[in-house]
Amino acid sequence: MSEVRIAAEPRTEFGKGAARRTRRAGKVPAVLYGHGTDPQHISLPGHELMLALKTPNVLLTIEGLGGGAELALPKDVQRDPIKGFLEHVDLLLVKRGEKVVVDLPVNVVGDVVAGGRLVQTEVQISIEAEATHIPQSVDLDITGLEIDSQVLARDLKLPSGTTLAADEETLIVQIVDATVSTEPAAEAEGEETEGEAAEGEGEGAE
Repeated sequence: MSEVRIAAEPRTEFGKGAARRTRRAGKVPAVLYGHGTDPQHISLPGHELMLALKTPNVLLTIEGLGGGAELALPKDVQRDPIKGFLEHVDLLLVKRGEKVVVDLPVNVVGDVVAGGRLVQTEVQISIEAEATHIPQSVDLDITGLEIDSQVLARDLKLPSGTTLAADEETLIVQIVDATVSTEPAAEAEGEETEGEAAEGEGEGAE
């Protein structure tokens, strides 16, 4: 997994005004918490942090803290809904050898069978892994899957050293008949139901 060193500075000012000043200085307000310790309010260099967060579940080595460097995983990243810049980040303290639960992207590979269409209902899956050995993704090869095939969470081939943390029955993908649309069927079913209701009302009137 990717590990990035990043220098932190303590934050002593709080509130919206202080956060805006921090961001104007090219930094991002953050909170570091976990392992029963008091939350540490820090700021991180915005550009370096933005680049680091391009990697899912990146492991950060936070330097510049009073007690020495700490390992942390991003847990909540807040971005401006319009401009997309980082507004605030929550970081979870972790230790080497510690197990953590994270969400990994499900990376679908392979070609859909002729006449089929891929429907992916989950784009990520929760797994448990050692904090310093978190894989980038879970690969799902759909080669050879026939129409009407389904892949559940329990069917995924997880990377070595990880275990499934999600419900085993969670539907990940299914292959449907590309020539059949479910919408007209639903509409027809609705029309049939309405027709039956009208017929029932007619019988009652008699």
